[in-house]
Amino acid sequence: MGVGTERAGRGRGRASASRREAGRAAGEGPRSDGAVDGRWLAGGRDGRLSAYARTDGGLLRWTETRPGGPHWTGPDFFAAPGVTDVSAAQGADGYVHLVGRRERGGSVEIVHAVQYQTGRPVGEWRSMGNPGRTPERAALVGAPVAAVSASGRVHVFVRNAGGGVCLRREAADGRWEPWRDLRGGGVRAGAAATATGTGRIEVFVPGERAAMHWSQSEPDGGTERRPNLDVAVAEGSPAVLETARDRVTFYWTDAATGGVVAHRPGSGVIPLGGAQATGRIAALRTALDGYDRTVLAVRDRTGGIALTAFGTENEGAGVWWSPTGERCAHGPALARDARGRVVLAFVDEAGTLRVARQADEAGLAMGRSVPV
Repeated sequence: MGVGTERAGRGRGRASASRREAGRAAGEGPRSDGAVDGRWLAGGRDGRLSAYARTDGGLLRWTETRPGGPHWTGPDFFAAPGVTDVSAAQGADGYVHLVGRRERGGSVEIVHAVQYQTGRPVGEWRSMGNPGRTPERAALVGAPVAAVSASGRVHVFVRNAGGGVCLRREAADGRWEPWRDLRGGGVRAGAAATATGTGRIEVFVPGERAAMHWSQSEPDGGTERRPNLDVAVAEGSPAVLETARDRVTFYWTDAATGGVVAHRPGSGVIPLGGAQATGRIAALRTALDGYDRTVLAVRDRTGGIALTAFGTENEGAGVWWSPTGERCAHGPALARDARGRVVLAFVDEAGTLRVARQADEAGLAMGRSVPV
């Protein structure tokens, strides 16, 4: 894969008190010290991208100054005291929903906040409670993940104290329905959820002995258990991507080999090879040279980033991985910018957000990343 160059710069502006609060020392900008899970590189309705990361006591956000970049503003700091895990999801309306696990005053609760417009403040973190009915069981609840249906209803999934999965979702009137136990057992960290173009929710969950799958038969309908997959999934690795109308493909890292694997419900398991991967796989469907392609990005166990692009739902024809020469501290993210170019974002080992864009060449040639 070719490597080009890209100019970029930081947006100028008056530093806010919140940005100063995030700084570590005079003359040093704020740095990320933790990953945001889910769709942490998101495009707004105005075409601008936003990127999110965790830092001590809160959340950092960077925003493109105009659609397609290359300049960014930020990071802006949003306080989130006690929130130890954050996952992002976006609805068709462009709203970015953030769900987290908060420890406060000896109790654990799931919380939710919303960014309604690109570049606007993140709203107040509001408690969603906890499916655990005693403090002891509440403390065992895992980090949440979310998906947003076509109607804008947020669905939040967590591992419960018994090792199964619980769901809480918004009702049609905007209020939260009660927590619902979806059952399951032996759940491990790193569930992945998405909504298809028709609005159905699909959830893929790693387990100790098998992977579990829940989905809706119709938008905003009941979330139903599907047959288990007898596979060993590395914690925190799965991605779910819509690869045809109303059909998804699951990608994950094999717990034994470290290689990437693909599976579509009703078909077999397809090994995709690659260097031993760690952390969340990033997946994007896009057009390259006029063809429907799926792009995957992974972090290997040395911190290096590798990319591949192949015909969507044609993994069997062969998958070739290319190292980018970049290194990251957490799983990378993929998105398309306002010009339709592939954008790769990651936080480097120094805690700095870096962004690379697709170069004006055939195939998937990425420019060298630049710090934001």
